[in-house]
Amino acid sequence: MGTALVYHEDMTATRLLWDDPECEIERPERLTAALDRLRQRGLEQRCLRLSAREASEEELGLVHRETQVLGKEELQALSGQFDAIYFHPSTFHCARLAAGAGLQLVDAVLTGAVQNGLALVRPPGHHGQRAAANGFCVFNNVAIAAAHAKQKHGLHRILVVDWDVHHGQGIQYLFEDDPSVLYFSWHRYEHGRFWPFLRESDADAVGRGQGLGFTVNLPWNQVGMGNADYVAAFLHLLLPLAFEFDPELVLVSAGFDSAIGDPEGQMQATPECFAHLTQLLQVLAGGRVCAVLEGGYHLESLAESVCMTVQTLLGDPAPPLSGPMAPCQSALESIQSARAAQAPHWKSLQQQDVTAVPMSPSSHSPEGRPPPLLPGGPVCKAAASAPSSLLDQPCLCPAPSVRTAVALTTPDITLVLPPDVIQQEASALREETEAWARPHESLAREEALTALGKLLYLLDGMLDGQVNSGIAATPASAAAATLDVAVRRGLSHGAQRLLCVALGQLDRPPDLAHDGRSLWLNIRGKEAAALSMFHVSTPLPVMTGGFLSCILGLVLPLAYGFQPDLVLVALGPGHGLQGPHAALLAAMLRGLAGGRVLALLEENSTPQLAGILARVLNGEAPPSLGPSSVASPEDVQALMYLRGQLEPQWKMLQCHPHLVA
Repeated sequence: MGTALVYHEDMTATRLLWDDPECEIERPERLTAALDRLRQRGLEQRCLRLSAREASEEELGLVHRETQVLGKEELQALSGQFDAIYFHPSTFHCARLAAGAGLQLVDAVLTGAVQNGLALVRPPGHHGQRAAANGFCVFNNVAIAAAHAKQKHGLHRILVVDWDVHHGQGIQYLFEDDPSVLYFSWHRYEHGRFWPFLRESDADAVGRGQGLGFTVNLPWNQVGMGNADYVAAFLHLLLPLAFEFDPELVLVSAGFDSAIGDPEGQMQATPECFAHLTQLLQVLAGGRVCAVLEGGYHLESLAESVCMTVQTLLGDPAPPLSGPMAPCQSALESIQSARAAQAPHWKSLQQQDVTAVPMSPSSHSPEGRPPPLLPGGPVCKAAASAPSSLLDQPCLCPAPSVRTAVALTTPDITLVLPPDVIQQEASALREETEAWARPHESLAREEALTALGKLLYLLDGMLDGQVNSGIAATPASAAAATLDVAVRRGLSHGAQRLLCVALGQLDRPPDLAHDGRSLWLNIRGKEAAALSMFHVSTPLPVMTGGFLSCILGLVLPLAYGFQPDLVLVALGPGHGLQGPHAALLAAMLRGLAGGRVLALLEENSTPQLAGILARVLNGEAPPSLGPSSVASPEDVQALMYLRGQLEPQWKMLQCHPHLVA
């Protein structure tokens, strides 16, 4: 359905007309740098370009003083009445365009004209309040878009994700008593010592009245938060609540001052991280994601992060993350504090151990602070090993010529595939196929050998960079042997770290090397067991809530910690997974390994299953699972047992800080 890019060059008109060090960073080049980079990368050309319109007085719902006719001195005096804001003769026009851009994007997505999109706007909006401009913001662009989606399109559940480094108190104030809008914000807080210096930015501000539990604040009390901290916040806090909420639309207050290099945030998350965050959000609401630019004041970091977001909205796989994947102590403290504050309001958290923990000395006492990495506050210790420069490694990887290929033993005329997904007919050389099949008796039959040849050809294309992802079929009787060959072939032909997620009766080959290059997760094992750091087995959860908890609380943390460069997902005999659940698993694993995911199915699987997997591996959103049920006590017990066994080795599993004596 495509991706919209909403913009208007008039939004570059407003600029600071006097000296004000606090406001000078909000400048027109923020938009031109981002748009120029999108054009250089060929991303703008792939989007549906929409020219922003002004929001009407009725749509705004907020009344701000018109400034077009005021002189420089009057504008400066008016600006002094508000906190961190400046006005220009074009401010009102630009602000109406910014609000209108968000409305256009929501309309395009909810009418089906596009699947998702980005509104590239200024001034930003998330600090804007009902009767006050604030923090560079005049109108609250995302809040207006949310109210519009409710009023015009009849939506009842909207998720707003604010990843700007400042707390979007304007959005919080507008929806804090409204259960139809779930607002999530992470922000630099430093125990209230960072702008906007509000007590209600802390984790225990959870909404009021009917909106209790629908405001989720994640305050960062140190600077230097990196990729692992951001991903952990999504896996252990945001996504469990989001799946339970089951939104019809996701709005993103996309501020990139939370990225590396930004003088406001002083964080360490690389631009690639925003590709992963975007991809994780695309599994919600049928992929209806509308991102609206907020902050971002380091032009290089901003431009790269915008590109990452747009290319992910377009369906391109997220590049691998850089740096160690281990959340820092301060991040874990903040995540656990937020989980404890939200637990009374969300069933998905009530079954877990979410007791609040006291803050460690390093996060609240001057004596315990490490030396700062950057001026302005205590630093997350894990950030010391994060990349210090955007140029440490390239942010964009070249896309393969074929995004997804399907290799079936016999063509199926009932299989419906997207136009750009190819059906592969070629096979590996017969002699080579027979050599790989020779150790396995079950691969001696002609149909199994034919299927193996097609799989090997597809796998080689993925390892060579010609194909990004794929689906292969095999006879049920040869599923275990075919998977064994695929693992060994991958490890011997270029994969350095291979993740295998095996569902059904597919045990890890006993003679597979224990060298740390392969991580084997068996879902639908007989019992929960951590047989080694790299071999984990768990029963298939019986309820949707248990399945989601398993994916978010076990599979993805292990996968992000392992950082594979090839992922195999095998649905073997007795896997018991329904199509939507399989699609969700494949879609979320697609964030790993640059999207290099190979799904192995039984030959007698329904064409619908192959079709839905092909679509999600090609970048489409998985179908919604609907409101999630709670996990069974047995599923919760199995998950908690495995996490307890594996947390010492796999830091991404942690959502509790280690108490400091």
